[in-house]
Amino acid sequence: MTERSQDKQTIAVRGAPHPTTHGEHTEALYFTSGYVFESAAQAAARFAGDEPGAIYGRLTNPTVQSFETHLALLEGADYCVATATGMAAINCVFTGLLNAGDHVVASSSLFGSTIILLDKIFSRFGVKTTFVAIDDTPAWEAAINANTKLLFLETPSNPLCELGDVQALAQVAHAAGAYFVVDNTYNTPILQNPLEQGADVVVHSATKYIDGQGRLLAGAVVTNDEQINEAIFSVLRTAGASLSPMNAWSMNQALQTLPLRMKAHCENALRVACWLEAHPSVERVYYPGLESHPQHLLARNQQSGFGGMLSFEVKGDKAASWQVMDRCEMISLSVNLGDARTIITHPASTSHGRLTPEERARAGVADNLIRLSVGLEAVDDIIADLSRGL
Repeated sequence: MTERSQDKQTIAVRGAPHPTTHGEHTEALYFTSGYVFESAAQAAARFAGDEPGAIYGRLTNPTVQSFETHLALLEGADYCVATATGMAAINCVFTGLLNAGDHVVASSSLFGSTIILLDKIFSRFGVKTTFVAIDDTPAWEAAINANTKLLFLETPSNPLCELGDVQALAQVAHAAGAYFVVDNTYNTPILQNPLEQGADVVVHSATKYIDGQGRLLAGAVVTNDEQINEAIFSVLRTAGASLSPMNAWSMNQALQTLPLRMKAHCENALRVACWLEAHPSVERVYYPGLESHPQHLLARNQQSGFGGMLSFEVKGDKAASWQVMDRCEMISLSVNLGDARTIITHPASTSHGRLTPEERARAGVADNLIRLSVGLEAVDDIIADLSRGL
Protein backbone atom coordinates (compact mmCIF):
# COMPACT_ATOMS: atom_id res chain seq x y z
CA MET A 1 0.00 0.00 0.00
CA THR A 2 2.69 2.50 0.97
CA GLU A 3 4.55 1.93 -2.30
CA ARG A 4 1.40 2.96 -4.20
CA SER A 5 0.42 5.94 -2.05
CA GLN A 6 1.95 8.21 0.55
CA ASP A 7 -1.26 10.20 1.00
CA LYS A 8 -2.21 10.26 4.67
CA GLN A 9 -5.89 9.76 3.98
CA THR A 10 -5.16 6.55 2.08
CA ILE A 11 -2.69 5.39 4.73
CA ALA A 12 -5.27 6.10 7.43
CA VAL A 13 -7.87 3.96 5.66
CA ARG A 14 -5.62 1.14 4.47
CA GLY A 15 -2.50 1.32 6.62
CA ALA A 16 -3.19 -1.63 8.90
CA PRO A 17 -1.38 -4.90 8.05
CA HIS A 18 -2.80 -7.36 5.54
CA PRO A 19 -5.56 -9.78 6.61
CA THR A 20 -4.99 -13.32 7.78
CA THR A 21 -5.63 -16.41 5.66
CA HIS A 22 -9.34 -16.00 6.43
CA GLY A 23 -9.43 -12.89 4.20
CA GLU A 24 -11.33 -10.68 6.66
CA HIS A 25 -11.94 -7.13 5.38
CA THR A 26 -11.41 -5.50 8.77
CA GLU A 27 -8.53 -6.13 11.14
CA ALA A 28 -8.75 -9.29 13.22
CA LEU A 29 -9.21 -9.05 16.99
CA TYR A 30 -7.10 -11.46 19.02
CA PHE A 31 -8.07 -12.11 22.63
CA THR A 32 -5.46 -14.21 24.36
CA SER A 33 -3.12 -13.89 27.31
CA GLY A 34 -0.74 -16.62 26.17
CA TYR A 35 0.42 -18.50 23.08
CA VAL A 36 1.09 -22.20 22.42
CA PHE A 37 4.57 -23.20 21.29
CA GLU A 38 5.34 -26.13 19.04
CA SER A 39 8.14 -27.29 21.31
CA ALA A 40 10.13 -26.38 24.39
CA ALA A 41 12.98 -25.40 22.08
CA GLN A 42 10.74 -22.94 20.22
CA ALA A 43 9.57 -21.39 23.49
CA ALA A 44 13.18 -20.96 24.59
CA ALA A 45 14.18 -19.44 21.23
CA ARG A 46 11.36 -16.90 21.33
CA PHE A 47 12.06 -15.84 24.89
CA ALA A 48 15.75 -15.50 24.03
CA GLY A 49 14.93 -13.36 21.01
CA ASP A 50 16.46 -15.84 18.59
CA GLU A 51 13.15 -16.54 16.82
CA PRO A 52 10.40 -14.01 16.02
CA GLY A 53 6.88 -14.69 17.20
CA ALA A 54 4.36 -14.13 19.93
CA ILE A 55 5.39 -14.81 23.53
CA TYR A 56 2.90 -13.47 26.04
CA GLY A 57 -0.05 -11.09 25.85
CA ARG A 58 1.58 -8.40 27.98
CA LEU A 59 4.23 -7.78 25.34
CA THR A 60 3.00 -9.25 22.05
CA ASN A 61 -0.46 -9.27 20.52
CA PRO A 62 -1.25 -9.24 16.77
CA THR A 63 -4.07 -6.69 17.14
CA VAL A 64 -1.88 -4.32 19.14
CA GLN A 65 0.92 -4.76 16.62
CA SER A 66 -1.50 -3.91 13.82
CA PHE A 67 -2.32 -0.59 15.50
CA GLU A 68 1.39 0.07 16.07
CA THR A 69 2.14 -0.50 12.38
CA HIS A 70 -0.78 1.68 11.34
CA LEU A 71 0.20 4.64 13.52
CA ALA A 72 3.89 4.34 12.62
CA LEU A 73 3.00 4.65 8.93
CA LEU A 74 1.06 7.84 9.58
CA GLU A 75 3.94 9.32 11.61
CA GLY A 76 6.52 8.24 9.05
CA ALA A 77 8.20 6.11 11.72
CA ASP A 78 9.95 2.75 11.69
CA TYR A 79 8.88 1.76 15.20
CA CYS A 80 5.90 2.17 17.50
CA VAL A 81 5.19 0.93 21.03
CA ALA A 82 1.53 1.11 22.08
CA THR A 83 0.69 1.63 25.74
CA ALA A 84 -2.33 1.58 28.02
CA THR A 85 -2.58 5.41 28.27
CA GLY A 86 -0.86 8.55 27.07
CA MET A 87 0.80 9.07 30.45
CA ALA A 88 2.02 5.46 30.33
CA ALA A 89 3.69 6.31 27.01
CA ILE A 90 5.44 9.33 28.55
CA ASN A 91 6.45 7.29 31.59
CA CYS A 92 7.94 4.59 29.35
CA VAL A 93 10.00 7.24 27.54
CA PHE A 94 11.37 8.73 30.75
CA THR A 95 11.99 5.36 32.38
CA GLY A 96 13.60 3.92 29.26
CA LEU A 97 15.89 6.84 28.42
CA LEU A 98 16.79 8.44 31.77
CA ASN A 99 19.05 7.42 34.64
CA ALA A 100 19.66 8.83 38.10
CA GLY A 101 21.72 12.00 37.79
CA ASP A 102 20.33 12.92 34.37
CA HIS A 103 18.89 16.35 33.65
CA VAL A 104 15.80 17.22 31.60
CA VAL A 105 14.86 20.53 30.01
CA ALA A 106 11.10 20.79 29.50
CA SER A 107 8.51 23.33 28.55
CA SER A 108 6.77 25.02 31.46
CA SER A 109 3.58 24.76 29.37
CA LEU A 110 3.07 21.01 29.74
CA PHE A 111 0.02 18.99 30.67
CA GLY A 112 -0.27 19.02 34.46
CA SER A 113 0.35 15.29 34.91
CA THR A 114 3.54 15.47 32.84
CA ILE A 115 4.85 18.28 35.05
CA ILE A 116 4.05 16.26 38.17
CA LEU A 117 5.68 13.14 36.72
CA LEU A 118 8.94 15.02 36.16
CA ASP A 119 8.91 17.44 39.08
CA LYS A 120 7.43 15.29 41.84
CA ILE A 121 8.10 11.65 40.90
CA PHE A 122 11.24 11.37 38.78
CA SER A 123 12.94 13.94 41.00
CA ARG A 124 12.73 11.34 43.80
CA PHE A 125 15.01 9.09 41.74
CA GLY A 126 17.68 11.67 40.97
CA VAL A 127 16.37 13.13 37.72
CA LYS A 128 16.25 16.92 37.79
CA THR A 129 14.15 19.06 35.45
CA THR A 130 14.49 22.68 34.41
CA PHE A 131 11.27 24.19 33.07
CA VAL A 132 11.57 26.98 30.51
CA ALA A 133 9.22 29.08 28.40
CA ILE A 134 8.02 27.06 25.43
CA ASP A 135 8.63 29.83 22.89
CA ASP A 136 12.04 30.99 24.15
CA THR A 137 14.55 28.87 22.24
CA PRO A 138 17.60 30.67 23.74
CA ALA A 139 16.25 29.84 27.22
CA TRP A 140 16.16 26.15 26.29
CA GLU A 141 19.77 26.37 25.13
CA ALA A 142 20.86 28.25 28.25
CA ALA A 143 19.22 25.63 30.51
CA ILE A 144 21.34 22.79 29.13
CA ASN A 145 24.22 21.55 31.23
CA ALA A 146 26.74 18.70 31.09
CA ASN A 147 24.27 16.01 32.20
CA THR A 148 21.26 17.08 30.13
CA LYS A 149 19.89 13.90 28.60
CA LEU A 150 16.49 14.86 27.21
CA LEU A 151 14.42 17.82 26.00
CA PHE A 152 10.65 17.45 26.25
CA LEU A 153 8.19 19.58 24.30
CA GLU A 154 4.42 19.52 23.97
CA THR A 155 3.35 21.60 20.98
CA PRO A 156 0.80 23.10 20.80
CA SER A 157 0.70 23.30 24.56
CA ASN A 158 -2.13 22.33 26.87
CA PRO A 159 -4.09 24.51 27.51
CA LEU A 160 -2.73 27.76 26.01
CA CYS A 161 -1.99 26.49 22.47
CA GLU A 162 1.53 27.94 22.58
CA LEU A 163 4.07 26.55 20.11
CA GLY A 164 7.65 25.44 20.41
CA ASP A 165 9.87 25.62 17.34
CA VAL A 166 10.43 21.92 16.66
CA GLN A 167 13.27 22.30 14.17
CA ALA A 168 15.16 24.83 16.27
CA LEU A 169 14.79 22.82 19.48
CA ALA A 170 15.86 19.63 17.70
CA GLN A 171 19.11 21.38 16.77
CA VAL A 172 19.58 22.55 20.38
CA ALA A 173 19.02 19.03 21.72
CA HIS A 174 21.29 17.29 19.25
CA ALA A 175 24.08 19.84 19.71
CA ALA A 176 24.02 18.83 23.38
CA GLY A 177 23.87 15.11 22.61
CA ALA A 178 20.39 14.89 24.13
CA TYR A 179 17.20 13.19 23.03
CA PHE A 180 14.39 15.41 21.75
CA VAL A 181 10.86 14.19 22.58
CA VAL A 182 7.66 15.82 21.30
CA ASP A 183 4.13 15.23 22.56
CA ASN A 184 2.00 15.34 19.40
CA THR A 185 -1.38 14.65 21.03
CA TYR A 186 -3.04 17.94 20.05
CA ASN A 187 -2.13 17.77 16.36
CA THR A 188 -1.91 14.03 15.65
CA PRO A 189 0.19 12.85 12.69
CA ILE A 190 -2.40 14.38 10.37
CA LEU A 191 -1.44 17.97 11.23
CA GLN A 192 2.18 17.60 12.38
CA ASN A 193 5.06 15.15 11.96
CA PRO A 194 7.80 16.07 14.45
CA LEU A 195 10.08 13.20 13.37
CA GLU A 196 10.41 14.86 9.96
CA GLN A 197 11.42 18.08 11.73
CA GLY A 198 14.15 16.54 13.84
CA ALA A 199 12.48 14.94 16.87
CA ASP A 200 13.87 11.61 18.08
CA VAL A 201 10.67 10.44 19.76
CA VAL A 202 7.00 11.35 19.44
CA VAL A 203 4.42 10.45 22.09
CA HIS A 204 0.65 10.35 21.80
CA SER A 205 -2.30 10.14 24.10
CA ALA A 206 -4.39 8.17 21.61
CA THR A 207 -7.25 8.58 24.08
CA LYS A 208 -7.83 11.99 22.52
CA TYR A 209 -8.15 12.66 18.78
CA ILE A 210 -6.96 9.27 17.56
CA ASP A 211 -9.92 7.60 19.26
CA GLY A 212 -12.06 10.68 18.72
CA GLN A 213 -15.12 9.30 20.49
CA GLY A 214 -14.22 9.65 24.16
CA ARG A 215 -14.45 5.87 24.60
CA LEU A 216 -11.05 4.37 25.29
CA LEU A 217 -7.64 4.89 26.87
CA ALA A 218 -4.47 4.36 24.84
CA GLY A 219 -1.02 5.80 24.24
CA ALA A 220 1.86 5.33 21.85
CA VAL A 221 5.55 6.08 21.36
CA VAL A 222 6.98 6.32 17.83
CA THR A 223 10.59 6.65 16.72
CA ASN A 224 12.99 5.86 13.89
CA ASP A 225 15.77 4.85 16.28
CA GLU A 226 16.02 1.10 16.93
CA GLN A 227 17.92 1.52 20.21
CA ILE A 228 15.36 4.00 21.55
CA ASN A 229 12.56 1.65 20.57
CA GLU A 230 14.26 -1.28 22.32
CA ALA A 231 14.74 0.77 25.50
CA ILE A 232 11.08 1.79 25.58
CA PHE A 233 9.79 -1.67 24.71
CA SER A 234 11.96 -3.12 27.46
CA VAL A 235 10.13 -0.95 29.99
CA LEU A 236 6.74 -1.96 28.61
CA ARG A 237 7.72 -5.63 28.61
CA THR A 238 8.76 -5.51 32.26
CA ALA A 239 6.45 -2.89 33.79
CA GLY A 240 3.37 -4.00 31.88
CA ALA A 241 1.53 -0.79 30.86
CA SER A 242 0.16 -2.73 27.90
CA LEU A 243 -2.63 -1.72 25.54
CA SER A 244 -5.58 -4.09 25.49
CA PRO A 245 -6.40 -5.83 22.17
CA MET A 246 -9.95 -4.45 22.26
CA ASN A 247 -8.71 -0.88 22.57
CA ALA A 248 -6.09 -1.43 19.87
CA TRP A 249 -8.72 -2.79 17.50
CA SER A 250 -10.97 0.22 18.14
CA MET A 251 -8.05 2.61 17.60
CA ASN A 252 -7.30 0.95 14.28
CA GLN A 253 -10.86 1.61 13.15
CA ALA A 254 -10.71 5.19 14.42
CA LEU A 255 -7.54 5.93 12.45
CA GLN A 256 -9.47 5.38 9.23
CA THR A 257 -11.48 8.59 9.75
CA LEU A 258 -8.79 10.66 11.51
CA PRO A 259 -7.89 12.88 8.49
CA LEU A 260 -11.54 13.77 7.86
CA ARG A 261 -12.22 14.41 11.53
CA MET A 262 -9.15 16.61 12.00
CA LYS A 263 -10.12 18.69 8.97
CA ALA A 264 -13.58 19.28 10.42
CA HIS A 265 -12.19 20.02 13.91
CA CYS A 266 -9.88 22.65 12.40
CA GLU A 267 -12.65 24.33 10.43
CA ASN A 268 -15.00 24.50 13.42
CA ALA A 269 -12.31 25.70 15.82
CA LEU A 270 -11.26 28.57 13.58
CA ARG A 271 -14.87 29.74 13.25
CA VAL A 272 -15.38 29.56 17.03
CA ALA A 273 -12.06 31.30 17.76
CA CYS A 274 -12.90 34.21 15.44
CA TRP A 275 -16.33 34.57 17.07
CA LEU A 276 -14.88 34.49 20.60
CA GLU A 277 -12.21 37.05 19.71
CA ALA A 278 -14.95 39.54 18.80
CA HIS A 279 -17.10 38.86 21.89
CA PRO A 280 -17.21 41.71 24.43
CA SER A 281 -17.09 39.34 27.44
CA VAL A 282 -13.90 37.63 26.27
CA GLU A 283 -10.55 39.08 27.31
CA ARG A 284 -8.27 36.95 25.16
CA VAL A 285 -8.37 33.94 22.82
CA TYR A 286 -5.52 31.45 22.44
CA TYR A 287 -5.69 29.73 19.04
CA PRO A 288 -2.77 29.47 16.58
CA GLY A 289 -5.10 29.87 13.61
CA LEU A 290 -5.79 33.48 14.56
CA GLU A 291 -3.51 36.08 13.03
CA SER A 292 -3.39 37.71 16.45
CA HIS A 293 -1.64 34.64 17.87
CA PRO A 294 2.04 35.55 18.38
CA GLN A 295 3.16 32.29 16.74
CA HIS A 296 0.70 32.21 13.89
CA LEU A 297 3.47 32.13 11.26
CA LEU A 298 5.30 29.32 13.06
CA ALA A 299 2.05 27.34 13.16
CA ARG A 300 1.71 27.82 9.42
CA ASN A 301 5.24 26.56 8.85
CA GLN A 302 5.33 23.45 11.06
CA GLN A 303 1.68 22.36 11.01
CA SER A 304 -0.68 21.55 8.13
CA GLY A 305 -3.68 22.77 10.17
CA PHE A 306 -4.35 24.72 13.35
CA GLY A 307 -6.15 22.02 15.33
CA GLY A 308 -9.39 21.72 17.25
CA MET A 309 -8.24 23.06 20.62
CA LEU A 310 -8.48 26.62 21.89
CA SER A 311 -8.59 28.48 25.18
CA PHE A 312 -10.01 31.83 26.15
CA GLU A 313 -10.01 34.12 29.16
CA VAL A 314 -13.28 35.67 30.23
CA LYS A 315 -13.50 39.11 31.76
CA GLY A 316 -13.67 38.33 35.46
CA ASP A 317 -12.41 35.71 37.89
CA LYS A 318 -12.87 31.99 38.53
CA ALA A 319 -16.52 32.51 39.46
CA ALA A 320 -17.14 34.21 36.12
CA SER A 321 -15.52 31.37 34.16
CA TRP A 322 -17.48 28.74 36.10
CA GLN A 323 -20.69 30.63 35.41
CA VAL A 324 -19.98 30.59 31.67
CA MET A 325 -19.42 26.83 31.77
CA ASP A 326 -22.51 26.12 33.87
CA ARG A 327 -24.77 28.13 31.57
CA CYS A 328 -23.85 26.14 28.45
CA GLU A 329 -26.61 23.63 27.70
CA MET A 330 -25.19 21.50 24.88
CA ILE A 331 -21.43 21.60 25.39
CA SER A 332 -20.15 18.86 27.70
CA LEU A 333 -18.41 19.87 30.92
CA SER A 334 -15.63 17.28 31.00
CA VAL A 335 -11.84 17.04 31.20
CA ASN A 336 -11.26 14.96 28.07
CA LEU A 337 -10.39 16.46 24.70
CA GLY A 338 -10.42 15.43 21.06
CA ASP A 339 -13.95 14.05 21.27
CA ALA A 340 -16.52 14.37 18.47
CA ARG A 341 -18.53 16.34 21.04
CA THR A 342 -17.45 19.80 22.13
CA ILE A 343 -15.99 19.80 25.65
CA ILE A 344 -15.43 22.72 28.01
CA THR A 345 -13.24 22.68 31.11
CA HIS A 346 -11.57 24.91 33.68
CA PRO A 347 -7.86 23.95 33.69
CA ALA A 348 -6.91 25.76 36.92
CA SER A 349 -9.23 23.54 38.96
CA THR A 350 -9.02 20.30 36.95
CA SER A 351 -6.09 19.25 34.72
CA HIS A 352 -3.71 21.71 36.43
CA GLY A 353 -5.42 21.68 39.82
CA ARG A 354 -2.69 19.62 41.51
CA LEU A 355 -0.07 22.26 40.69
CA THR A 356 0.80 24.98 43.14
CA PRO A 357 -0.43 28.53 42.37
CA GLU A 358 3.16 29.40 41.44
CA GLU A 359 3.39 26.47 39.03
CA ARG A 360 0.06 27.40 37.45
CA ALA A 361 1.22 30.98 37.06
CA ARG A 362 4.43 29.75 35.43
CA ALA A 363 2.33 27.72 33.00
CA GLY A 364 0.06 30.73 32.29
CA VAL A 365 -3.04 28.96 33.63
CA ALA A 366 -5.15 31.78 35.06
CA ASP A 367 -8.34 31.39 37.10
CA ASN A 368 -10.41 33.00 34.32
CA LEU A 369 -9.08 30.61 31.64
CA ILE A 370 -11.45 28.20 29.89
CA ARG A 371 -10.30 25.41 27.58
CA LEU A 372 -12.50 24.35 24.69
CA SER A 373 -12.15 21.17 22.67
CA VAL A 374 -14.19 22.08 19.60
CA GLY A 375 -16.19 19.11 18.36
CA LEU A 376 -17.96 18.09 15.18
CA GLU A 377 -21.42 19.51 15.84
CA ALA A 378 -22.78 22.17 13.51
CA VAL A 379 -20.57 25.15 14.29
CA ASP A 380 -23.54 27.51 14.56
CA ASP A 381 -24.89 25.34 17.38
CA ILE A 382 -21.54 25.44 19.20
CA ILE A 383 -21.46 29.23 18.92
CA ALA A 384 -25.08 29.54 20.04
CA ASP A 385 -24.32 27.52 23.17
CA LEU A 386 -21.24 29.58 23.97
CA SER A 387 -23.34 32.67 23.50
CA ARG A 388 -25.71 31.37 26.19
CA GLY A 389 -22.73 30.79 28.47
CA LEU A 390 -21.25 34.20 27.92
